[in-house]
Amino acid sequence: MMDPAWMSPRTGSAVQAGPQDTLLDILGSPEAMAVYLVVLMLLTAALTAYVLIALHQIRKSGEAAAQAQETRPQEKGTSQDEAAPRFVGLSQIDMELKEQRPAEYDSMSLAQLCDGFHQYAAGKLGLYYDITDIRRFVAGMGISKLMILRGISGTGKTSLAYAAGEYFGNPSTIVPVQPMWKERSDIVGYFNSFTKRFNETPLLRKLYEAGGKQDVYITVLDEVNISRIEYYFADFLSLLELPDPKRRELDLVSDSWDSDPQRIRGGKLLLPENMWFIGTANNDDSTFSISDKVYDRAAVMDLDRRSQPFPAKDTPAAHISFQELDRRFEMAKRDHSLSERSRTALAQLDQHLTEVYRISFGNRIMGQIERYVPIMCACGGTELEALDDILARKILRKLEQLSPSVIKRQIPGSLSLLDELFGAELLPQSRGYLDRLIKSV
Repeated sequence: MMDPAWMSPRTGSAVQAGPQDTLLDILGSPEAMAVYLVVLMLLTAALTAYVLIALHQIRKSGEAAAQAQETRPQEKGTSQDEAAPRFVGLSQIDMELKEQRPAEYDSMSLAQLCDGFHQYAAGKLGLYYDITDIRRFVAGMGISKLMILRGISGTGKTSLAYAAGEYFGNPSTIVPVQPMWKERSDIVGYFNSFTKRFNETPLLRKLYEAGGKQDVYITVLDEVNISRIEYYFADFLSLLELPDPKRRELDLVSDSWDSDPQRIRGGKLLLPENMWFIGTANNDDSTFSISDKVYDRAAVMDLDRRSQPFPAKDTPAAHISFQELDRRFEMAKRDHSLSERSRTALAQLDQHLTEVYRISFGNRIMGQIERYVPIMCACGGTELEALDDILARKILRKLEQLSPSVIKRQIPGSLSLLDELFGAELLPQSRGYLDRLIKSV
């Protein structure tokens, strides 16, 4: 047997073993190690059994959830993210529209509408416009959902679009165009994959709201050419060109959630027929030129000077619906169709422009003439006034691309032809435009 005393390593003297030493010997004995192993095995078995039971419960819960989804197909595929709305503002509009009562609208002729607008803008808003400009504005709404108001700063372009919204009983939405805009998301917003929400713009909310009402909606793209409209408005240009309004669907997101608002289907929003886009364009060095692609599709109106104040009658706003306005446009086309004399004159002018300058009206512009002239007449204007508008702003402006030598040589003959076809001095805007072209070279 070993001596219970042991030698100190420092002094070499014997040291008597204590109770702690005996305990350590016991814990380190082979018998204790066997006990440890048995306990470890028992704990491992218990943990394994617990894990197996938990996995079994999870599997049963999953099967129950899957069975519940099969019995409720409308909820199939809905994730936790999809349960919350990603279009928060648009979903709120759905709730607000449900609580609104049907609106009551006025009925009036286009001539009454223009006269009332003329008086209302002056009397209620202190904005004075020539009655002819009011008629051009309303007639422009009849040929395109996109209108371009051109002119130098301070002539009342934005104010005219603003006044129209006030007169129609639905305030216009003013959207200041930014120089860095390049794509659709700049004006309607985008889906944020981090927050799982769609960043909505005021324009998107107005587009959605318009789809649930019958009011006339006007969106003003202020300083439309401070950035390239062909870029940020490209999707709208293409959609508005489609003849069937039911196919004008704007892509917003690539998928569909159960929580999406009522009028967003398959990630698309149908452009409302009662929304007009009015772009104001300044002509200075800080802006981009607007391409023929835009001008050909838009109604174009020039505001080169401010009208003088006049005594105005106390005139209320006209809360007119989109359906009533569209119905009046169709009635005008029926009641004031383009005369055969004007058709013949336009055909001869088209032939002249094709042979001399290699430019032509095209079906799109001819279709606009067929609508603009009757509506202008129904508004209280004349056929020649309407033709003068279209020729000066949509057709003759293409002559700006000619070389100075061609302008000097050919424009005088074109001036003479205008007098011959339509009457001497009866197209002042067109003649004035051609005169300016000659003087500019």
